[in-house]
Amino acid sequence: MPRFYLTTAIDYVNSRPHLGTAYEKITADVIARYKRLGGVDTHFVMGNDEHSQNVFRRARELGQEPLAYCDRMEQEFRDVWRALDLSFDDFIRTTQPRHKAAVETIVTRIAAAGDLYQADYEGWYCVGCEAFKQEKDLVEGLCPIHRTKPDWIKERNHFFKLSAYRDRLLAHFAEHPEFLQPDVRRNEILRLLDAGLEDISISRAGQSWGIPLPTDPSSVVYVWFDALINYASAVGLGTDPALFDTWWPADLHVVGKDITRFHAVIWPAMLMSAGLPVPRQVFGHGWVHLRGEKMSKSLGTAIDPLEAAQRFGADALRLFLTKEIPYGADGDFTFERFEERYNADLANNLGNLVNRVTAMGARYRQGHLTPTGSPSRLQDLAATTVREYGAAMDTYALHQGVASVFRLLDATNEYLAERAPWTLAKDPANAAALDEVLFTAAESLRLATVLLGPVMPASTQAILARLGDHTPLVDRRLAVDGAWRAAGARTVAAGEALWPRVVSADPTTPDVTAAPAPVQVRALSGVSSVPEDQSSATPVSPVAAPAAPAASAATPAPTSAEPAPSEDAVITIDDFMKVELKVGKVLAAEAVPKSKKLLKLTVQDGAASERTILAGIAESYTPEAIVGRTIAFVANLAPRPMMGLVSHGMVLAADTDGKAQLIAFETPPAPGTRIR
Repeated sequence: MPRFYLTTAIDYVNSRPHLGTAYEKITADVIARYKRLGGVDTHFVMGNDEHSQNVFRRARELGQEPLAYCDRMEQEFRDVWRALDLSFDDFIRTTQPRHKAAVETIVTRIAAAGDLYQADYEGWYCVGCEAFKQEKDLVEGLCPIHRTKPDWIKERNHFFKLSAYRDRLLAHFAEHPEFLQPDVRRNEILRLLDAGLEDISISRAGQSWGIPLPTDPSSVVYVWFDALINYASAVGLGTDPALFDTWWPADLHVVGKDITRFHAVIWPAMLMSAGLPVPRQVFGHGWVHLRGEKMSKSLGTAIDPLEAAQRFGADALRLFLTKEIPYGADGDFTFERFEERYNADLANNLGNLVNRVTAMGARYRQGHLTPTGSPSRLQDLAATTVREYGAAMDTYALHQGVASVFRLLDATNEYLAERAPWTLAKDPANAAALDEVLFTAAESLRLATVLLGPVMPASTQAILARLGDHTPLVDRRLAVDGAWRAAGARTVAAGEALWPRVVSADPTTPDVTAAPAPVQVRALSGVSSVPEDQSSATPVSPVAAPAAPAASAATPAPTSAEPAPSEDAVITIDDFMKVELKVGKVLAAEAVPKSKKLLKLTVQDGAASERTILAGIAESYTPEAIVGRTIAFVANLAPRPMMGLVSHGMVLAADTDGKAQLIAFETPPAPGTRIR
């Protein structure tokens, strides 16, 4: 069985992890789970960096011994990682004896190679980074990351001859262009190498918190030199030769873009000097910003990952960070955007599809789905999706891999809208066609869910159980579970919504709590718009305003014919042009409690915006029948309370013998398209 050794950067424990730290761990976990899904024996290591002077100072501030403080922080970190469902196989700490043995081994080897010497050092040192800074690295005299003025220090240190390894490093980059990814990181490091390297200090004098330098016990190993060695100490360097031979060299180091120099220059040079193989690849991911600002504990722009996960669940957070941020680039996080994507991707898309497939399977076939053997375009698309997904995940384009799965989910929703199983179910002559549609949709959903397993482990296990597939995630293999299963009956089970749609209060929303006057409004479709049971409508709290102008709801026409308009009712073209008509796509639909006429529609009204519309079409359309439909609606009516809800639009429909018929398009335009 092939093996894969994966690590993340280890973390300072002077404070709890923030969302930017969690981003690195989550994406690394996605890679580890994907490798396991592919049948690769994977060893995934995370850990804590404890020999930092920041850690020492924090412990003293709290009146604790440094090691006791680190013991407590290990548990706090583990609690966060457990809540985010991270599947690491080992957790390394730099205060462990196994790590000390590895540090001593490498330092002794480097000294034996003649690559250590003593000299005086004088220069800038950033306490936040715990790193020496050259003048050219500073911005207006400040550390560009922490925005603090570095300390000027002068001490006698031990130096590593990093400059001697420039040519070997350039040769390695030339022979292994994949060594550092993405390309933007590789190009940065190549420019650094072209400019030449300076020797680096590997010790600090006058400190007791750290690992004593084997060649000079009066000094401790510099925290960065110490920390880098964790990747080797975690797999037995200096303690377990057999384990080290099994897993080294590491296949992938996942680190932040700000520390790629340490991992792609200093670390491989250290290994070259010690006579050890260098890692196969380093991936420098981007930063998670908060409203455009780098997420940082020291800058006060950090978000607690547990707070984010508690909003909509750990899997929702894992999906957002993996799908919305191109891997390798910077990304932005806001709770508003998180909620928007939760509603769009989970409540309206994946969650709605799970509910539709299982509910119709239970309603029409008592949960027992059987294949008919008929070919489906979804089967071909699923095969394409698996190929695209694998190609993206193999190159760590995680966002592209997830996007390919959501294209399959979109196609499955569209397939249901086109085949309309709720209509097929009305005629026993369509029994075989109904079987085909239900089985095909369930199989497409099953396969897409398997592919999302590395990103959303707990949720996908729950979905697969509803689809009658109870195999544990750890036992799944892409070669088997990622193949279309055209045969074999299965049993599906309906259940509660996995991701209920949420609408948060927004104080900037116009006040819509006042009940409207009981007037009749004539819709352009000829459908009267009298609110059902208007007298019983209760005031509601303001809801988040849609991106497009708000509008009010359409309700069904009375069964009696509408009178012809009088001359006084004739409008001018200027009057008509005040009405803003748009194209929308129904993402979700549900009945309104205590109403026989109203459906609550979630309508996509632009590339990335949605609105709620209450439409009086429940006597003509079931919720399942309207999801996925492209509709026309009035977009610039004022928000309108109805039945304890608020409508932001009016659906256009024709009245035919008391039944509503939605306006259709030969070729549906994109949501948000203006109708003229």
